[in-house]
Amino acid sequence: MPMLGAFLSPHPPVLLPEVGRGREREIAATGNAMAKAAAEVARWAPEVLIISSPHTILYGDYFHIAPGRGASGSMAAFGAPQVRMETAYDVPLREEIIRCAEAAGLQAGTMGQRDPSLDHGVLIPLYFLRKAGVTCPIVRMGLSGFSALDHYRLGQCVAQAVESLGRRAVFVASGDLSHKLKADGPYGFAPEGPVFDEAVTRAMDTGSFLDFFTLDSSLCERAAECGLRSFQIMAGALDGLAVRPRLLSHEGTFGVGYGVALFPVTGRDDTRRYAAACEQIRKDRMAARRAGEDPWVRLARLSLETFLRQGRVLQTLPDDLPAELTHRAAGTFVSLHKDGRLRGCIGTITPTEENVAREIVQNAVSAGTRDPRFPPVRAGELDELEYSVDVLGRPEPVDSPDRLDPKIYGVIVSYGRKRGLLLPDLEGVDTAAEQVDIARRKGGIREEDPYTLQRFKVVRHL
Repeated sequence: MPMLGAFLSPHPPVLLPEVGRGREREIAATGNAMAKAAAEVARWAPEVLIISSPHTILYGDYFHIAPGRGASGSMAAFGAPQVRMETAYDVPLREEIIRCAEAAGLQAGTMGQRDPSLDHGVLIPLYFLRKAGVTCPIVRMGLSGFSALDHYRLGQCVAQAVESLGRRAVFVASGDLSHKLKADGPYGFAPEGPVFDEAVTRAMDTGSFLDFFTLDSSLCERAAECGLRSFQIMAGALDGLAVRPRLLSHEGTFGVGYGVALFPVTGRDDTRRYAAACEQIRKDRMAARRAGEDPWVRLARLSLETFLRQGRVLQTLPDDLPAELTHRAAGTFVSLHKDGRLRGCIGTITPTEENVAREIVQNAVSAGTRDPRFPPVRAGELDELEYSVDVLGRPEPVDSPDRLDPKIYGVIVSYGRKRGLLLPDLEGVDTAAEQVDIARRKGGIREEDPYTLQRFKVVRHL
């Protein structure tokens, strides 16, 4: 069993004394657990570490695996340039992982490197591992916008490659937990934050890796989690293996959850193969969601599916549409989410079509294929998408941000021909000032420009 085990590691820069300058003592339990975990990994005598990090290069439609023969990095961005590390890459193992991923139909490889430097999600676990005497090469990989199951499958490819080459390997899953644990923390508080941390640390403690895949995506998004996809890759790397789970610590002192856990492999266990269960969970969730879709959402989905699967815009509308869709015109926005993350959003402020139904048909295609922030949706993704439709009310001018409420009203910021719009009730937008600032920047409008404001209400269909 070449996979020796896994080390689940947080990565707060303040944990390092060179960065924390005394504040690291406020999270001493985390630091002590990291040192303990690193010492145990050293006793396993690994020949290679496979490290997944949320802070290395990330693409929505590609798993990036760091190229080259090695890399270096420092904590200079956190005021500690003297903390610097170099590491070699295990090139044959990296190439074997990529070969296995390609055979499994996963988009993974070394293309698209923007910064070769080691990120802090890698540097911090390496800091403790190096101090413990672990000096072996690594393979460094990022996360992606792919599904939870695809992250699990990438982990399976890691295990397959490790076994094929006979490496003694340890998987290091770098990731913090919720960033929303305290009102006075840097990211504020959300009720979902403690719920997320409790669920994930329970999974760490029991070794119930399937729990990493059963969490509701909206809960994860509102909790502002960091490392879940890293943990999902780790679960795949330990596919079919018995482990002895050890949750060494959990803290939320600074409003961000830090969990440290070890999973030494003790043998094989075919009951711990979760790919089929993950797929069934996804199918059940999607079936339940689609059963609850209203005509607005069903029409958006039908429009995009028709376009991508048949290569044409939907011409004939369903016969059973309510009059609100066919007998009035309004601007609409169609939003697409995949695994709880935005996958596309395009809309119209004022109507451009004869009715709301036609507006939705056009905007659903645009959301899936013309949002410049994302690659076009592929037909293979359609079964994983969740849709929402916002029908806009008539905009009305306001003379002050005091008349805005980001939970009730959307906002339009205008200057000349430039306009920026932001829908209401968006996660992470809590004040009118934040709402105006985001909309202004979306429209390419400078803060000093004499812009005007409009507000509008929406009817949101989920």
